[in-house]
Amino acid sequence: MSGNHRVMVTGMGIISPLGLDVATTWDGIVNGRSGVDFITAFDPEGFDTHFAAEVKGFDPEDYLDRKEARRMDRFAQFAAVAAQQACSQAGLKKGSVDPYRVGVIIGSGIGGIGTLSQQHEILLARGPKRVSPFLIPMMLGDMASAQVSMVTGSMGANYCAVSSCSSGADALGQAWAMIRRGQEDIVLAGGSEAPVV
Repeated sequence: MSGNHRVMVTGMGIISPLGLDVATTWDGIVNGRSGVDFITAFDPEGFDTHFAAEVKGFDPEDYLDRKEARRMDRFAQFAAVAAQQACSQAGLKKGSVDPYRVGVIIGSGIGGIGTLSQQHEILLARGPKRVSPFLIPMMLGDMASAQVSMVTGSMGANYCAVSSCSSGADALGQAWAMIRRGQEDIVLAGGSEAPVV
């Protein structure tokens, strides 16, 4: 493996409080729109803060198989859909490249905290037998990278960068290094969080 390979960004995807794709999000940035608004995910009464940057209007079943979507925490859904967008923009289709040369690195500082919170409430209200058997696989931080690899057919290196608020940037840097040194030809990389629960 040589360290002289050129690295290029050929596709992007995004699910954000400003939009559910790159064009809408970029338009929001360029035109100075804010993604911050009053919280709708839960009743914020009793909290000091009543606003957040929520992703609104996102229905995972618009993009993913219903059964597949139900087995993912929201942060993994965001990552899977954004990765599909990036692959589409890059013209990357399953079977068009060697899947063993396509890696996935997705950064997440807190993983599936929404699932953890929801299942904790179920545990307290209804007991341990009612807790989802998918709790652990849904809440693990590396499930975003796992789900991205499954929906895209990527079979190269796969892991989660966990470095607090810089996890997504860390994933991009690690992806750059993997391609630069020839370890992978393509790396789907980014970050995903869904902390408003």
